[in-house]
Order: sequence, then structure tokens, then C-alpha cells
Amino acid sequence: MRSRAAVIGSGFGGLAAAIRLQSMGIDTVCFEARDKPGGRAYVYEQDGFTFDAGPTVITAPHCLEELFALSGRRMEDYVRLLPVSPFYRLRWPDGTEFDYAGDETELLEQIRRINPDDVQGYRRFADYTRRVFEKGYEELGAVPFLKFSDMIRVAPDLIRLRADRTVYATVSRFFQSEYLRQAFSFHPLLVGGNPYQTSALYTLIHWIERKWGVFFPAGGTGALVRALVRLFVELGGEVRLSTPVRKVDVASTSPGESPFRVRHTIKLAHGTSECFDLVVSNADVHHTYSKLYESSPSASGTKQKLERMEWSMSLFVMYFGTSRRYAHLAHHTVLFGERYKALLREIFGGNTLPKDFSLYLHAPTVTDPSLAPAGGEAFYVLSPVPHLGRANIDWDSMAKPYGDAILDSLESYLPGLRQSIVTRRHFTPCDFKDQLNAFQGSAFSVAPNLTQSAYFRPHNRDSKIPGLYIVGAGTHPGAGVPGVINTAKATVGVIAEDLKAVLQ
Repeated sequence: MRSRAAVIGSGFGGLAAAIRLQSMGIDTVCFEARDKPGGRAYVYEQDGFTFDAGPTVITAPHCLEELFALSGRRMEDYVRLLPVSPFYRLRWPDGTEFDYAGDETELLEQIRRINPDDVQGYRRFADYTRRVFEKGYEELGAVPFLKFSDMIRVAPDLIRLRADRTVYATVSRFFQSEYLRQAFSFHPLLVGGNPYQTSALYTLIHWIERKWGVFFPAGGTGALVRALVRLFVELGGEVRLSTPVRKVDVASTSPGESPFRVRHTIKLAHGTSECFDLVVSNADVHHTYSKLYESSPSASGTKQKLERMEWSMSLFVMYFGTSRRYAHLAHHTVLFGERYKALLREIFGGNTLPKDFSLYLHAPTVTDPSLAPAGGEAFYVLSPVPHLGRANIDWDSMAKPYGDAILDSLESYLPGLRQSIVTRRHFTPCDFKDQLNAFQGSAFSVAPNLTQSAYFRPHNRDSKIPGLYIVGAGTHPGAGVPGVINTAKATVGVIAEDLKAVLQ
């Protein structure tokens, strides 16, 4: 019996799940509320500039290549991934710079310039991250944790790796220099975590980058989204844009009517309904239970549980294009502020908008000049800020002055910036809430703390609503491009097992 699946949301997790389902022979429809696919990986085209709205750091390319290989295709026939070097340029207020490179010799030289005594510490740190990677990514990165016994099974390994320590505390055991401690502990911020709270397991990001590199798709992240959509459609899948799902009703079916023995009736915002055997939600996990499945008796309890969890910080993102190019610019630049720990404390635990900031500056035209008009540069700058549940800021009035303050701070790094800007737009925590249905405007869903990881994270399969599955940042293994791609691998693996069980 051929099953029908609905995927709600066309972010990386949703598209990866849709491709896997269609490759299995399950007729799949992907519903997307916005006018373009991609979810957080949306694309803005403005005044001749192309701005990737969200993910810009592509690592672990094999997890993307695998989606094409499922049907005997090659990713390079759909999209090219361009290597980025250095991976990141880190800069502190006193002008100190550190090029975070993939080549070990070059990286050791960068460390030696800041503190020669930390060279051996780095070698020990790298070996530690390799061991964490082998356990946390290679063995468990795409394995669902549906039962508490799954957690008990891996507990001895987590204890040996001291997963109870935070990223910053772990990094500090290997490095003396505060600059290097910051340089090797900032990665959790890329997936919504506070380095002072996130488990040391997330140091594996360093080894992922060391092992496979950092890439950027030719044509921007949107080109990668388009490649995945093309693959899905070629496999026979269907993407419906500008088609928001309003709610989903679940009812039992007669024996033999559905292999999953339930029917999910998707009700669309424009009034029509359609039935499916199973649903994979790539929507915000809180939105999934508070709105989409609100009519299901168990959804209320899940919603309340989610609201008691810690959620990641939000972001203020500003996109701008300039009429000039900048020499010696890196593709990815992290601009640390005067404060590190105190600023992070305010971002993750404060109830006001901090007056200072640390910034991530993305300049994709360093790698692909076609994203801006000739002679111009495309940028986005990102500032982590508290989510709306902690700091209910009036972003309608604050967005422009906050953006102006960020541009003023960038002037010292990019002289003449303000005069060269020819286009500009911003995306605030309120936009995360209103446009992406993100709970409290959180940018990365449930925070990646140890007590909210693996089994303790929302599960890839709902235990009380038959036929409901979850992908995306809110489930295991979590945020980041490899993370959400692997949620799809874990979730569709569970679907395959469930389908096999009911058909036997």
C-alpha cells in the first residue's frame, strides 16, 4: 500500500525529510507558508543584492550529498559548494585578530602569535574534540532517543567525555589565553547555545570543521535550497508555496485503510482540507503543538512542557549592501565586544536589551561576487539578543536606532561604511515570532543545554499522537545545518521502522 505524507515547512529539515520520504516511495507533499522555500534559509532580493536570510555556515557536506545519493544522483550536478578560508576571522576591540583556519599548521601559527604556551593545549583540545565527535556525531548524531533506556545506554560514554562540563569550562582547561578561550568556545552561539551553559559535547563542532571544512554554496544558501527542491520535485514530490497549514485533525481509520491506522486531515488557511497517513512537522515545535495539533488531547500537555523549557536567544539581523568593496575582508567575521561572559549573561538571562554587543558579520561577496552589483558588497550583521519571553522589547521603535548603533561600531572596522550603504533591511525577534511562528521569537528553538539534549529534547516521533513526527532544530540532534539535516535522517529512519512494523 502506497502511503501519503505531508511535510509542514520547507526548511532544511523539512526538505531533507521530504526527499528521504519520496525516495522511500512515500508520496510526499511539502507545505510552505511563505512565498519561497527554505524556512529560515529564506532569500531577499533587493536593489540588485541577494541576501541569505539565515544559515550561511555549511559544514559536514556529506550529509547533504547523501540526500542526492539516495536516488543515484550527485550533488555537484545541482549545486557547487565553495570552500571558505579562513573559516572565520575573529577580532577583538584592541585590534587583535585571529584567522580560524582549517589547516593545522596555519592554525597553530595563529595560536602561537597570541600565546605560544597554548600550542600544546590546542593539540590536546583537538584530540578531545575528535573523541567527542566520534561518539556524539558519528555514532549518535542521527540516532533517535525515544526511550529513557536509550539515554542510559550512552550515559557511561557521556560521563567519560565529561559532558556535564560546559563548553567554556572545557575549553579553559586547554587554553590560558582569554582570547583563545573565546575563540574556541563561541561555536555554541551558532546553534543557539550559551558557551557557559551548553554541554561540552558541542565542542565537536570544532572537529566537524577540521575534518570536512566550511563551505558556501555558489549563488548563496538559497541556491542550495533550490537544489534540494529540484531534487525533491524530480523524485515526484510536490512543494506548495504560500500555503500555510492552519490546523491538523487526527482520527482513527478502518483496518487496512491506512498503513499507519490514523488519518491526519490538514486544514489549510484558505479553507480546503486534505488527508495524509502521516505528518512530519518542520514548523516550530511549540507552534506544532499549540496551534497545528491543538485539537489533539495530548497536545496541551506537550505545549505546557515546552513552555517550561529553556529556549535559545533571539537575533537582530540587518542586511545591507554597499556601493564599494572592502579589501582584506573575510567571508565570516566575529567581532567580539569588550565583554564576553557578562554580555552572554544578559543575552541569555537578562530582561533588557544590552547596550553593547558582539557581532557576526557575513560578507558572502568575498566568496561569490555575483551576490551584489559590480563594485558592491553584500553583508548581513547579526547580534544575539534576548528572546521576547525574557525581554519584551518594542522592536518597532528600537530596530532602526539599534541598527544605527551597530553600523557606528562597524565603522572602525570598515571605514566609510555608513556613506557607502545603498540598501538596508532588518529582521527582529518580533519577525521570528510573526513570520516564522518561533516561540518567544527564539531563533534556534529549544536551547541546547545538557538537560535538553538527546532523550530530554522533544522526540523525533510523538509518543501519543500516532503518525506525527518532528524534524528541525527543536528535536534531536538540534540546530545548525548538519543538525537539522540529521534530524530528518533520524526521523525518517523511525518512520521506516514504524511502517515496516504495521505492514508485517
